[in-house]
Amino acid sequence: MAHSQGKRRRLVADIVRHGRLQNPPFRLRSGNLLAALMTASALMLAAPGAALASNNKPGTTKSSNAKAASGSSSRSAAHGAGTRVSAREARETKGGKAQAKGKKTSVAENRKTAASEARTASAAKPARRSAPAAASIQEASNAEARLIAVYEMFGRGQARPALAKARDLVRDYPNFQLAQLVYGDLLAAQVPPSNALPDTASIAKMRGNPAMADLHEESRRRLQALRERPPAGTVPSQFLTLSTRSRYAIAVDASRSRLYLFENSDKGLKLAADYYISVGKSGTDKATEGDARTPLGVYYITSSLDPKSLKDFYGAGALPINYPNPYDVRRGKTGGGIWLHGTPPQQFARAPLASDGCVVMANPDLKQLLRKVQIGATPVVTARSLQWISPPQAEKEAQSFTSAITAWKDARASGNEAQLKKFYLPDFQRNNKKTTEGISALHDEVEYAQGKRVQFKDMSYLHWRDGDDTMVATFGEVFEGEKSGRTRRQYWLRQGSEWKLFHEEILG
Repeated sequence: MAHSQGKRRRLVADIVRHGRLQNPPFRLRSGNLLAALMTASALMLAAPGAALASNNKPGTTKSSNAKAASGSSSRSAAHGAGTRVSAREARETKGGKAQAKGKKTSVAENRKTAASEARTASAAKPARRSAPAAASIQEASNAEARLIAVYEMFGRGQARPALAKARDLVRDYPNFQLAQLVYGDLLAAQVPPSNALPDTASIAKMRGNPAMADLHEESRRRLQALRERPPAGTVPSQFLTLSTRSRYAIAVDASRSRLYLFENSDKGLKLAADYYISVGKSGTDKATEGDARTPLGVYYITSSLDPKSLKDFYGAGALPINYPNPYDVRRGKTGGGIWLHGTPPQQFARAPLASDGCVVMANPDLKQLLRKVQIGATPVVTARSLQWISPPQAEKEAQSFTSAITAWKDARASGNEAQLKKFYLPDFQRNNKKTTEGISALHDEVEYAQGKRVQFKDMSYLHWRDGDDTMVATFGEVFEGEKSGRTRRQYWLRQGSEWKLFHEEILG
């Protein structure tokens, strides 16, 4: 059986590389293993150690075998029937549970991507010896970790243990479509081949099926994110300085369909967990209402919506962010209602490009996030592709801005309104609770601060570049002789070598 399964794996690779069978080693049922074409990046790239389970402890190589959460008695009912399903029924079940249509992937693109991935797999083992040190994989979704363990076992030729793990996974998470697909493929691999040969048209039809293409892309992105880890000790380039009042920070990498959760302490940011996510069906860079794109920028969590007040569509809850932020408004961007939210009960995860602009997570993952975020204090960076920098590099990039904000503070304390005005753009606006003020607010600012010593505390600098160079600075200030102060959030824009203030919010 092991020899036959090895042939099957080589056969899938042959189809992926060439788009058709070159020298069929045996005849096989038309549907069997063809479904694996759409997940070939998973089943063929999973060479020993190529993808590590997300719950691995640093220094270990064994995959996580964590048990599913308690309270899953309703899910376990699928176990008995699932083990007896025929190959045809498995394919029909997968088709019935396929995720919503996302961006279509052409046959040529699938062939090119899969061929590249197959070549990568063949060189994966030697490359691991010389690869630079990367951050150890942190806690992630239990379901995802178990799926990666299935991939690893199959890649090592352990088809039967992989099948057993896949069976347990779909029993515990019956709405996990990608897991159902992999389970069906593994079931099909156990069926002796018949005399029916697949034809090129059938292969092309399967590859062109949008639902299958979505599942293939989901599989590819999950594995990519778990293989290509952030370099050890680095942070996203937007997080230059973060006050410990923000206990957690969130960064979304749309290109990898990944949300990274960081824990913040006096020792700095540390990657705590990361999760698969979906973004807008039209991609990123939201500009107008209804464009089905996810915004790019620096945002903050503004509230947490009780799932009891929401439709089932939003799953375990929702975390709205402050899109459009002042920088978005300045550029004429419109729309709103951008949330981080869960999935409907019947759907474990959505395709990589599937939402109307929100960031969508599996409900178990969202529940972990809900326990950690702070309203108004947890920053959310959404980027096409995150760039990672070292803490010393972040500190160096923050220095020029620190000089600017210190000079702003000194000009205000000097009482020289003309000097202070040089730090502001003419269309500056300040939101002070229920009122909005313009540049005229500087007069009151100078009168209040003149001659007083002020202490800044809890400084946070979030840097954003996308043609313009902007900084979102949040800090508290306490004037001499006062027991309490207020918190400001300022939006700065670099013009030439100078930083200019164009918007300010008084938070409290």
